[in-house]
Amino acid sequence: MKTNRFTETLNITPTPHISFPIGPLLLSEKMFTSLDLVSLFSPLKKKGIDISTQIKALAAYKLSDNFSIKRAHSWLMQPETREYYNLPSFTGKTLYRLLEMLGQNSAFIISGLQERIFSRCQFEHTDVNLDWTSLVLHGSASPLGKYGYSRDHRPDKLQITLGITELAHPINVPIGVTVKAGNVNDVTHFRSTFLQSQKKLTEGSMVIFDKGAGSKQNLELVEVCGHDYLTAKKLNTSDDKIIKTFWQRKPVQLNLDEQTEKQGIYGIKIVKPGSVTYFYFSQGLEAQNLDALSRKVYRQFMEAEVIQECISRNKKLPKKIGISNPLVKITYSVQTKLLQMSEEEALAFLREKLNTGRGGFFALTSSRNLTLAEALERYRKKDSIEKIFHSLKNEIEIKPLRVWTENSIRGAILIGFLAQLFVSLVRYEVPEAKHVATKFIKYSLMNLTVTMMKGKERGH
Repeated sequence: MKTNRFTETLNITPTPHISFPIGPLLLSEKMFTSLDLVSLFSPLKKKGIDISTQIKALAAYKLSDNFSIKRAHSWLMQPETREYYNLPSFTGKTLYRLLEMLGQNSAFIISGLQERIFSRCQFEHTDVNLDWTSLVLHGSASPLGKYGYSRDHRPDKLQITLGITELAHPINVPIGVTVKAGNVNDVTHFRSTFLQSQKKLTEGSMVIFDKGAGSKQNLELVEVCGHDYLTAKKLNTSDDKIIKTFWQRKPVQLNLDEQTEKQGIYGIKIVKPGSVTYFYFSQGLEAQNLDALSRKVYRQFMEAEVIQECISRNKKLPKKIGISNPLVKITYSVQTKLLQMSEEEALAFLREKLNTGRGGFFALTSSRNLTLAEALERYRKKDSIEKIFHSLKNEIEIKPLRVWTENSIRGAILIGFLAQLFVSLVRYEVPEAKHVATKFIKYSLMNLTVTMMKGKERGH
């Protein structure tokens, strides 16, 4: 006899009761209490609707449905949400004014958050990771919106740049956020991001960032403030001399137990007055570089073939090679070397010309004398800040930004930063959540629901 293991859904009786996720609201409530955020936000507005309650509710919304500010207003005006937060009715413009106020006071708010984070948590160190990213803006009204190097792969869109300061492994809690125009590069943005948090760092803390922000002025700034730096180094012609003699310097093989024969990493340490350079060769990176070189060689060979065919048939060159501006008239002659060599010779020629000889090599530099393994491990663990960016963009969903004034943009970023801070503190304080992605923490919070009873069974 067969038994039906499935629920007979047609027999379910509908009720007027309403269930909604309570987990995000409880987490926001807990963090506001433990960090004493009411005392931080309440002085910003003394009349009207309690500002700390609105911010608490918006942070909870970021951890739940999380759509636009307009949708956030609709969510806040639901009877269940209003009853939970004891909120009066208000218009959507109230939330936009709230974001403006947060943006105007962003420096004060970040400073207050840092005071409360460090008062609440006894962190084992204050080493920090710094990194920067970009966020797409919709519309063209914002003065912060500029065209720049897009990490979102949308160079056709206006953007802003965002800087994050994160306490390094194993803490991984964000403590600072800065917002700049979309055309501000990492070297320029570094100063404001670093100075925003540096007063909370104990003397001798390690500041870790990638080579995009590396400059003589930035390295000197870190040292003047009493800290050490660790960053990647851009290889130049002087480094080519080291590459040529790398194997003669008897490099040390790292992590022998963790590497396969084809993925070894070797390194040498070059100590200079005031800094140390850690020079590495990675077999795995070399393989990636050679693959990229092969693709580039093939791409340029095919481009040369297209040009040669145009020359042979007396045709116009493709638009991507010429200039399509009708106001510009140019005269040029083009010839290729394809007529003088076979395909194999052409590919070999390209490979020789495009190969820099740096394949597999990379370098780090630091003001602290570390071991080769320690420097590499610390720098690699900086990738945790990339996870924060991914979380902010794709789980907390601070993008795309749909506000346009400078202060409202800063305010919207602050709400998202608060939500991310809450999640990061959960990971830091709850061992079971240490390696759980933001997405699944949100799912768990959403699965905790409360049912509002209506009719004869009215109550909670």
